[in-house]
Formats: sequence, C-alpha cells, structure tokens
Amino acid sequence: MRFVGIGFRSAADLSSLQDALQQALVQAGGGGVDALVTEAAKAREKVFRELAQVMGVPGMGVTQTDIAQMITPTQSVRIQDKFGTGSLAEAAALVAAGPGARLLAERVISSDGMATAAIAEN
Repeated sequence: MRFVGIGFRSAADLSSLQDALQQALVQAGGGGVDALVTEAAKAREKVFRELAQVMGVPGMGVTQTDIAQMITPTQSVRIQDKFGTGSLAEAAALVAAGPGARLLAERVISSDGMATAAIAEN
C-alpha cells in the first residue's frame, strides 16, 4: 500500500496540498495512492478532509508520539521543534506504512511553501 504523508500550515488551501501531492507523485514515478495521512489533530482540518474526498481515499491521522519516533531523511528545525521529527510528511507516511516501510518520495514543498508531501509504501 502507498501512503501520502501531508504536512501543511494552517493557512494552506486545497491547491497548496494538491501541488505538494502532485510533486510527490512525480518524484515517486507516478502511480496511485491508498490513503492520505497527517498528524491526528491536522487530520480534522477541513482542507485535509477535502483533499481526501477529492482523491477518493481515506484521510488518516497518526499520533504525535508515533511521528516523533520516526527518523526522516529531510530535516526542518520548525517541524523538529513542533513534532519531534524532521519532516511531518515523511514521518506520517512511514508510520502509516508500518514496519519495513520505505520512502518512494522524500518531502517536497508546494510552490507557495504552505504544504509538504511524501510517499511511503510497505
């Protein structure tokens, strides 16, 4: 299964998330996705639910505790301070994909800097 981890600022809109998602899909060589995933509180945000609905896939939330346990290849000081990991998008995708997961697309940043996406599979 393929999971897209999504990170986003509170002011992000649907086009920001879609831009990051499309960049991640290109980096992963195309293909579909089985679910979107982000931190549990962010999973309740309207823009995240809207993206999942548009994509026709489940939108999942994972705990900050699980996210903080993931070591990610890319690093953001702001995200490290807030979530305890270098990339919310990478960590969320890896947590959802489970043991043995690997990243198909490392974190990409939307053109407006408001959203990130990464893809993992198991």
